[in-house]
Amino acid sequence: MKTAVTELLGIEYPIFQGGMAWVAEHHLAAAVSNAGGLGIIASGGAPCEAIREEVRKTRELTEKPFGLNVMLMNPEADAIARMAVEEGVAVVTTGAGNPEKYFPLWKEAGIKIIPVVASAGLAKRMEKYGADAVIAEGYESGGHIGEQTTMSLVPQVVNVVNIPVLAAGGIGDGRGVAAALMLGAEGVQVGTRFLLADETQVHDNYKEKVAKSKDIDTQVTGRTTGHPVRLLRNQMTRKYLKMESEGADLETLEHLTLGSLRKAVVEGDIVEGSVMAGQIAGLVHKRQTCSEIVTEMMDEACSIMKEKVGRFCR
Repeated sequence: MKTAVTELLGIEYPIFQGGMAWVAEHHLAAAVSNAGGLGIIASGGAPCEAIREEVRKTRELTEKPFGLNVMLMNPEADAIARMAVEEGVAVVTTGAGNPEKYFPLWKEAGIKIIPVVASAGLAKRMEKYGADAVIAEGYESGGHIGEQTTMSLVPQVVNVVNIPVLAAGGIGDGRGVAAALMLGAEGVQVGTRFLLADETQVHDNYKEKVAKSKDIDTQVTGRTTGHPVRLLRNQMTRKYLKMESEGADLETLEHLTLGSLRKAVVEGDIVEGSVMAGQIAGLVHKRQTCSEIVTEMMDEACSIMKEKVGRFCR
């Protein structure tokens, strides 16, 4: 499938793998890129040199383009931004902040800049400062979220920018891909579906919790702090929401979740850990390779679009 995104980046399919902290490392990123999509390494809160090592390990496993997600709240974001240039990263996506100050550095190095945005206004601003594309991420996604749904956000972003838009949030199969393309997106970013990929190096307990989840099994914590996060419900989310409703301060709430994502991903603690996943988790049950996931999603999307056009447009 050719879209403005595949042409921009020289990839086969317009599917990005989300930059999920503690999850999106070299095994997963390389596998998605080798499958024809764009694999992405997550910086999360990791030190710069640890991320540099992930970039180098990814390059050992694939000759295809891959990206780096720079989490702008990382204390070493400045160093990571420079490292992306030093290591010749092809694509940078960004989240949790405003990346404008890094644009000159990345543009001079020829890096494609694709920020994640949660509003049409921010998308316009990113285009103004030189973004090559934007990822419009809806409320349905796992992890840190905005307020608009993907269905409402994507067409509004498409209407105000002249650069390619990717849709993210609530996309877990070919139907979601087809819907995103019909909304005007030129590609999609997928996170939760890849949690069950064979190449994903997360604890089996985490994978099983996602695989067994239902459509109503996610909760959003942190609304009162201004940093809402979507997770699968467990003892930790219930405790957090109770404390939040009782007026706990930010420091107390942050202490509760300190290290909780690592606890779930690495240690397999799905009771007290943060099991981040999107609302689409209730649709994600199969364990597959990245190649199978990408191929299945694209084949289904193409089949649906051909069938629906023939059925409804006469």
